[in-house]
Amino acid sequence: QVQLVESGGGLVQAGGSLRLSCAASGRTLSSYAMGWFRQASGKEREIVASISRSGESTYYADSVKGRFTISRDNAKNTVYLQMNSLRPEGTAVYYCAASTKLRTPPRTYEYNFWGQGTQVTVSS
Repeated sequence: QVQLVESGGGLVQAGGSLRLSCAASGRTLSSYAMGWFRQASGKEREIVASISRSGESTYYADSVKGRFTISRDNAKNTVYLQMNSLRPEGTAVYYCAASTKLRTPPRTYEYNFWGQGTQVTVSS
C-alpha cells in the first residue's frame, strides 16, 4: 500500500504557472504507474495526465497537451505536474493517484490509491 500527499496548489492568474508535487510513502513509487486527475465543482473527476512506472511513457488529456508536463523522480518517491498557461477552466481540486496497471492508465477505476487533493484556482 502507498500513501500519497499532494502539494503546490493555490491561486494563480490566467496565463500563470504552478507546479504540483505528489509525495509517496509506504511503498516505493516505482512499483506504480501514476496519474494526475482533477475534479471541478459539480463535475466528474477527469484524467489530466499519467506516466508509466519508468517515466518513459506519458499520456495527456487533449485539454492540457502542450501546456502541462508530468514527470517523476523515483529516487525521491515524488511525481510532479508542471502546469503552464493556466486557464480559468482549470480551476479544480487536483488529485494524485497510483495504479498497479502497466504503462499510462487514463481511467479513474484503474487507480488503486488516491491522495487527498490540492485546490488550484485560476482567476481570469
